[in-house]
Amino acid sequence: MNNIDIINEEKIHSILEKKQNPDSKEVRDVLNKAKELHGLTLEEIATLLTIENQDLLEELYGTALYIKREIYGNRLVLFAPLYVSNYCSNNCLYCGFRADNKEIARRSLSLDDIKEETLAILEQGHKRVLMLMGENHKDCTFDYFLEAIDAVYSVKDSKNSSIRRINIEIAPLTDEEFHKLKNVKIGTYTVFQETYHRETYKKMHPSGKKSDYDWRIETMDRALANGMHDVGIGTLFGLYDYKFEVLAMIEHAKHLDEKFNVGPHTISIPRVNPAKNAPASLEIPYKVNDEEFKKLVAVIRCAVPYTGMILSTREPISLRTKLFDLGVSQISAGSRTNPGGYKQAFAIDPDDEGQFHLNDSRSSGEVIKDVLQHGFIPSFCTACYRLGRVGEDFMDQAKPGLIKLFCQPNGMTTLKEYLVDYADEETIAIGNALIEKELATIPNEKVREKTKDFLKRIEKGERDLYL
Repeated sequence: MNNIDIINEEKIHSILEKKQNPDSKEVRDVLNKAKELHGLTLEEIATLLTIENQDLLEELYGTALYIKREIYGNRLVLFAPLYVSNYCSNNCLYCGFRADNKEIARRSLSLDDIKEETLAILEQGHKRVLMLMGENHKDCTFDYFLEAIDAVYSVKDSKNSSIRRINIEIAPLTDEEFHKLKNVKIGTYTVFQETYHRETYKKMHPSGKKSDYDWRIETMDRALANGMHDVGIGTLFGLYDYKFEVLAMIEHAKHLDEKFNVGPHTISIPRVNPAKNAPASLEIPYKVNDEEFKKLVAVIRCAVPYTGMILSTREPISLRTKLFDLGVSQISAGSRTNPGGYKQAFAIDPDDEGQFHLNDSRSSGEVIKDVLQHGFIPSFCTACYRLGRVGEDFMDQAKPGLIKLFCQPNGMTTLKEYLVDYADEETIAIGNALIEKELATIPNEKVREKTKDFLKRIEKGERDLYL
């Protein structure tokens, strides 16, 4: 495969050169088209990326929120990352796990360690995790990772809760490894390109398998061709011009959608954060400020309306809350980015041992309360994955905005589980009030009554009820 079929750098630069200071009519025409939920052309995306007028920016933000609610309803999905190893053979200049960082303590968790970490995550109320490890198959093999997945699923906490969905973010796999992965119960397979700009990619990845741009960008084609249902992509903003990265990432999404009829199930939007002995994280080449970040988040929602947009704890609390209204649909909470970090509960300095600095170190309970106070349903739903609404089937539901008919009631039932099993009294009061408010907005009477029934049954002790 020739990568030019995926990313055309010359075309992207040409589009950006032509799009400068769009007038209000052009912007509003694009925003009106975005509300139709069919996505946008690269030229239209560039128009939105070059908005500077504050009034037009506010219209962009309102459009992004409208689209998110049309697709997913009034909910935010929560998850926790689970790092099982920080051994890595790559030398990415922005990452604390880079091979040349000799000051970090390297560790691969045993299966018992993984079970303990899982238990700690469950006790926060989580039902889904994102499992990660460094790219080093010598010290942490792919077969070990498969065993780790089974270990996570085997754990139950004192409430008899267990992890219901594992998404994974690991090194690009071979065809053979994807065939093995097909036999394991996972949700989304994620690989970030980090930067789509080839020259920058080469600078940021001087050694290790990850230095091969083509091997990495072709990963999602291999994944979908070898039986993966859902894939996730992402860009690490700050390595190169954010406008280029947005257009390139959307071009990648369009390529997958056109070739496989399955666009990215998720798009992640991390910014470079400081990490120990990672020079590009300490002097960020193309730093993205908060206002630029807000704009690009809203633009991505307009451009790829169906995707789940993931926001991590890299971002500060105040900004995270603002981004709830700009298109973000999934967030991590109570996160640790070092192997064994949940059990240690910050007994060590996470900035010394983690992959990157955390700007939101609140507990999951604090995050959930914040989400509720902001008027969104914190959702722990995993129904689509377990009912087979994946791949093309999911896209058929998500693209026209039908998936919210499941997201809304399932978000409420999973929130109810959390309130009964894990929440403090204040959160219970806020959560129950929001559930009552949301119930009244379910348009289908049968679904509304079914949801009420589920909620009553959960109060009486039943669990894992979903549509």
